[in-house]
Amino acid sequence: MHMADALLAPAVAATMYVASTTAAGVSIHHLKKDDEPQKLPVMAVTSALVFAGQMINYTIPGTGSSGHMCGGMMLSALLGPYAGFLSMIVILAIQCLFFADGGLMALGANVWNMAFYGCFVGYFLIWRPIMGSKWFGEGKSAQRARIIAASVIGCIVTLQLGAFSVVLETSLSGITELPFGAFVALMQPIHLAIGLVEGLITSAVLVFIYESRPELLQGVDLEEGGSAKRSLKSVVAIIAVVALVVGGGLSLLASSNPDGLEWALFGNADGGYSTNMGLDEENFGVESSVADTAGSIQEKTSFLPDYAFPGSESAAGTTVSGIVGSAMVAGVAILICLAGGFFRRKKKTT
Repeated sequence: MHMADALLAPAVAATMYVASTTAAGVSIHHLKKDDEPQKLPVMAVTSALVFAGQMINYTIPGTGSSGHMCGGMMLSALLGPYAGFLSMIVILAIQCLFFADGGLMALGANVWNMAFYGCFVGYFLIWRPIMGSKWFGEGKSAQRARIIAASVIGCIVTLQLGAFSVVLETSLSGITELPFGAFVALMQPIHLAIGLVEGLITSAVLVFIYESRPELLQGVDLEEGGSAKRSLKSVVAIIAVVALVVGGGLSLLASSNPDGLEWALFGNADGGYSTNMGLDEENFGVESSVADTAGSIQEKTSFLPDYAFPGSESAAGTTVSGIVGSAMVAGVAILICLAGGFFRRKKKTT
């Protein structure tokens, strides 16, 4: 769902930057009050895992399309909405600047569409209410069921909101070759399927965390059968290894089909499927000097564009991108937390 700069008018892009920056400011304010040091390593490795997970596009059968996880629901369930949102900003910014994934001018919109809904709407309106409910009864099995339900419902709903926001943003940008009704009719169903798959992936990760270290999950009642089976260090190490394996190895198996947004815009005629909106991939959308400037900056900063060595189709480029990108995300997340004083144990005043 990473939007290109050509899909946005500068005014719409600027508005989305303001909205996302405001949400980031609120998140920073709240994180300065957080005093749970164990969140720092968890934030680093789970952010790396989400980066790696976003590299794997999974095929949506019968459509000629593919999808990848966003990760906002997973991060907010583990870290809370504020740390989750900042983690998503780190992921999306690194993807944009160093891997040319999503436009630089469109970064504010991509943060809003892919992070805001998953971290805030998903957490406050779906995850927290479901985990605080008595759905499925009491006990450990009920907790697992609530985790699965919250993950699946949250991912489906928040991806639907993100997909609809893409349609609104492009419509407000005045791209007349994208009729609103037709674009909605393509974007919403395909992201329903993508959201379902992400929900299942998210629930699998979160159930593993619950079984291993339940106190790491937000809103879990520890009295209902939850007890730690693994140390925090071992859980962090397992997630870190999985992130490296996914980014450096499993990413080579990613589907070559276009993702949901690309599929809606350009179709997949080469694969024998519909052309959908039928836009020309080389010439579409809004042209602006702001987008040109953003594009030139991105060309200079992206050392592994499209997760590959420049001018090479070697699979090693994907492997290196997954490992380097995951490490960068983890490192930057740690540096931001240390610089901001997040998760430090606060001294109690008497």
